[in-house]
Formats: sequence, structure tokens, C-alpha cells
Amino acid sequence: MLDPMEAVRRLMDLRHRGRAEDLPAVLTTAAPLLDAEAATVLLVDYGQIALHPLRGTVLDTATSHGLEDSPAGRAFTTARQQWHDDGLLWLPLLHGAERLGVLELRTKTRPSASDRRDLEVIAALVAELIASRRFYGDAVEHTRRRLPMQVAAEVIWNQLPPLTFAVDGTIVTAVLEPCYEVGGDAFDYAANADILHVALFDTVGHGISASALTTLTLNTYRNARRSGLSLADTCRSIDKWIHAQYPGAFVTALLAELDVPTGAYRRISAGHPAELFLRGGRVLPQLPAPNTLPLGLGHMVDRPPRVVETQLEPGDALVLYTDGITEARDASGTLFGVDRLGDFLIEALGRGIPAPETMRRLVQAIISYEDGDLRDDATAAMLQWRRP
Repeated sequence: MLDPMEAVRRLMDLRHRGRAEDLPAVLTTAAPLLDAEAATVLLVDYGQIALHPLRGTVLDTATSHGLEDSPAGRAFTTARQQWHDDGLLWLPLLHGAERLGVLELRTKTRPSASDRRDLEVIAALVAELIASRRFYGDAVEHTRRRLPMQVAAEVIWNQLPPLTFAVDGTIVTAVLEPCYEVGGDAFDYAANADILHVALFDTVGHGISASALTTLTLNTYRNARRSGLSLADTCRSIDKWIHAQYPGAFVTALLAELDVPTGAYRRISAGHPAELFLRGGRVLPQLPAPNTLPLGLGHMVDRPPRVVETQLEPGDALVLYTDGITEARDASGTLFGVDRLGDFLIEALGRGIPAPETMRRLVQAIISYEDGDLRDDATAAMLQWRRP
């Protein structure tokens, strides 16, 4: 018989003490209270290819699972629990809208609908503990990394917010590749009152020098946003700091704001490709771009950046991307291109695939298109609006 409250109490002991790697041991003691023989945390790797047991797990009782060919993978990709007749139950581990992995339970009997709801609460608590304890040790990072990470990528990943965020039905979700080598691409977002701020950056160059410039760009953007600057003044501030600290260097960017209650969308393209505008199963004409020079080169013209405004309709999606997406090439040299990108997104969203999973599949499609060898950083972010 389930005793979920006692399981909650044992897990909550980790709030004020313990590390992420202590979670497997606590789950082992809590498993009988969940009418389970075993409880295992499986985390997704950086490439979002497979799920792996959290470091600290007894590995002879746990295995990795591919996302494409397993019930555990389906629990992750659909964000819905999966049951297997051999007594295994997988529940998605969601920190807000961010997909961390799954909780695998080997149960003695098939849980009732009521018990499954209780187990979903347990899974939500486990996700919160992973998110809050991950910074006090490296167990989560050791689990998620399947290859050595270059220093430039380490710098960038430590600057980024979670890949997915949702507020009042509106979602923003992003992907970055090559995940262990990325250095010049980045994204950011923040929800403040009614405004959702979203930005995508593509820094000139590669490696540690590019990651240093990206770090300055991200933090200057955040400083301007937190200082209450307008979109145009935010653009000017970033431009000024890049020119002052890295003369001759530049960053292309899309800086956007969405009024969540009304769907009013405003943005500046600083030398960056226009976002894809998706509505009702079709690609709408692109918004005007660019509206100003790349960040760091604004001193070359004597005019303010232009803010483009448009009104979204419920269900509209905007996809911001760097040129590593559209300029991916197959073996014959053919570009992936904007049209193929639009077709891919329309087909995925038309099938009802959630935005985070659509973006995961997009980056896997780009990697496959270039036969596993990306020539450039490939980053994209989807902003999907629904009326609150």
C-alpha cells in the first residue's frame, strides 16, 4: 500500500542537506513506500539522445534508454507517464516546463489512477530536488555528459537559462548544437510582469574567444533589461559595450518582447535572419530584417535601431534561428534552407508534437542532414503564444 506522504518526508530531508548524488539512495529507501521494488532517476544527456541513471545509482539495477526506441524515451518525449506490463512505470521529471528526464519505478502491481496521480507528485518533487541540488556537486553534470565538454561550451552552458519555460500557456524553448563544442551561439529569456523577453545571439568566430564575447553580450543584455531600458536602448547598450571591449568584433541578434496578455510582439533584428512566422499550418511572410547593423558595428551609422511590431494570433509560433540551422549542408553541398526548415516545423506542429520535442527533433534532423558533423553552431528558439 502506498504511503506517499512518508516518501515525501524522506525526500524533503534533502532540501537542507545532501547532494544530488544522494537522491538514488533516498529513493531506494522510499521505494517500498511507493509500492515499488526500485525507483531510479534517469536524466537526459546534453545531446538529448538517451536517458542515463543519475550518478550514485547502483548500476546493476539500472540501464540507459534511448529516446527514440523505449517506453522511458516516450515518457520523456511526450511528457506523459508510460506503463509496461512487466511492472515498469516511467514518469516524466519536469521542472516547470523543462524536461530533465524520467523517474523509473519497478512496481509490484499496476498502480491505480489515484496512485498514479500521487506518483506524479513524487516525480515533481524529485525534479525539484534535482534542479535545486545540482549546483552543490557535479553528479548531474557527470550523468548528462557523454563526451568531454570543451571550455568554450562550458562557459556558454553556464550562462544559459533552462531550455524550456512556459507562462500562462505561452512557451519558449530552445536547442543548441554541437552541445559539447558550442561557443558563439546563445539565447536568453525572462518573464517580467506581462512581458516575455526573448533574445538569440550569434557571435562572430568560434572557441574560447567567441564564448568570451558571447558572455559579455548576454550579461549586457540582462543588465539593460533589468535596468528597465527600452528595446531600442537595450540594443544600443549592447552595441556600445561590444564596440568598447572588442573593437571590430560583432554579434548578430534578434531582441524581442512579447506582451503575453495581448499577443503584441516587438523586435529588433541586428544583422540577423528574420524569424520564421508560423500560423495555421503555413509560413507567413517574414518580418522585415535586418533593422540595424550587427551589435558592435552600430557606430558606423547615425540612425537608431528600428523596432518592428506585429500582432500575434493564438497558436502562432515564431522560430528564431542562427545560420547554422539553414546553412547546414548535406553530402552534395545542398543547404538545409529556410523552406525545408519551415516544412519541418509545420509538419511537426501539425502532428501535435509539443514545442520542446519539435525543437529536439529539429536539431537531430540538422545533425543527420550534415551526417553527424556540424560545420557551425546551430541554435534555434521557438516562441509559441496562446492567449492566457
